[in-house]
Amino acid sequence: MFKIKPLLICCFAMATTSAIANAADVEIDINVEKPGAVLNKNIYGQFMEHLGRGIYEGIWVGEDSTIPNENGFRLDVLNALRDLEVPLVRWPGGCFADEYHWRDGIGPRDERARTVNSNWGGVIEDNAFGTHEFFEFAELLGAETYVNGNLGTGSPREMVEWLHYMTSDADTTIVRERKKNGRDEPFKVDYFAVGNESWGCGGNMTPDYYAELYKQYSAFLKAPEGNQPKFIASGGTDDQTEWTQVLTDKIKPSWSLRMDAVTHHYYTLPTGDWETKGSSTGFPEEQWYSTMVRTLKIEDYIEKNVAILEEVDPENKIGFYVDEWGTWYDVDKGTNPGFLYQQNTLRDAIVAGLNIHVFNRHAERVQMTVIAQMVNVLQAMILTDKEKMVLTPTYYAFKMHIPFQDATYLPVELSDSLIYQYGEDSIPGISASAAKAQDGNTYISIVNTQLEGNVEVTLDQVKQVKGQVLTSDKMDEHNTFDAPNNIQPSDYSAKVKNGKAVISVPAKSLMVLNLGKL
Repeated sequence: MFKIKPLLICCFAMATTSAIANAADVEIDINVEKPGAVLNKNIYGQFMEHLGRGIYEGIWVGEDSTIPNENGFRLDVLNALRDLEVPLVRWPGGCFADEYHWRDGIGPRDERARTVNSNWGGVIEDNAFGTHEFFEFAELLGAETYVNGNLGTGSPREMVEWLHYMTSDADTTIVRERKKNGRDEPFKVDYFAVGNESWGCGGNMTPDYYAELYKQYSAFLKAPEGNQPKFIASGGTDDQTEWTQVLTDKIKPSWSLRMDAVTHHYYTLPTGDWETKGSSTGFPEEQWYSTMVRTLKIEDYIEKNVAILEEVDPENKIGFYVDEWGTWYDVDKGTNPGFLYQQNTLRDAIVAGLNIHVFNRHAERVQMTVIAQMVNVLQAMILTDKEKMVLTPTYYAFKMHIPFQDATYLPVELSDSLIYQYGEDSIPGISASAAKAQDGNTYISIVNTQLEGNVEVTLDQVKQVKGQVLTSDKMDEHNTFDAPNNIQPSDYSAKVKNGKAVISVPAKSLMVLNLGKL
């Protein structure tokens, strides 16, 4: 065990402005002797939906585009995502999934069905990006695949035949069709969900009704041995626990009925009001803190649902996947309201860091989380404008945490409850998470949530201190197409003497440090 001791931290009571109080000493203990669960790499999963410019232009431009591409996938975005080491991609939705008929997206592109995307902007969907394109994209990234089946407007037969089309190598008519469309070998479907948001856009169902449908559909979902996906049930949102309760009560996993995980969705709105969510930029200080307060509520929601699973499934066979999460603001002015396009600032990177810390603490059950979304939608990694591309602060937050993929969690304990008071709510001034990576080194991620005041930290029993810090003087600092490098990580290192080092964690920052082999 070794200790990290912040020598300065600020606490304050807040109405709409902040005031810095007296400094306080804090120790953060990282227990290297009692490691926890493996942090599944899929905690860093990505989501791509047929929504706005999330796929078309953002990822897919076609082979004939003037934008440089590889088999139709825009090359700048593809290379940026490769650098991010994306572990998993979820597709085709979201709300789009329960109106998606897979046969519309196979065969020659100029012969594919033209449909209306009724969920997102009422635009024409030409289905140029379908099953084959999705799996080729995932293979180009080296990512696992997560497919959402159409429960809302589909049928058991449609879902069964799609799974067969994707996974089988039997000499059937459907497999012959896949081969005719250019794919001899089966695709690798790692995860398959029966529907999405069945409480809302997926059909306005009750948990009881959905559970019966899940039992019916999943009874027929079969794949060859060695190519069977994990099957996922659509769960609840926000503070709901009834979906987890009903699903685990009614569905007993067996050889003929599988439920490997239950999902949960939670979005962070600065105001908590879906009608007026708040702006992605130019927001007041008050909304910096309200955003942090609301994003941290996810831990309480996870704990309540996990408690149900612990009681029903003590052997930990059923995972709890947060397969949609992130910030959701009012759309940027001048953009299509149905495209959910928003800027991405330093605030979003801090939100990402805080959520990652929460997920790490619950990694025994939370074996997958999927941020919404990958490109041009909500809390995106990347923004594009025709041939231009920028990387967002959230992109950098994810890239800094690559060493945490499949690392072993190391418990972190703060000796003091150092908080910011926001009305009746509070947030931690400092959040931290640590892990032993596959390279044998110990990494620590530290978030300073305060708008003012650096934190000096003394590290004991470390071999080295080197890494990166993401911060800015502006709380809404962001990259633009005219200024794509306004904010990006800076290298950070500190001297180590007799196993000790002193670092300074800037205000409103995210820092990831390699402490060496401890």
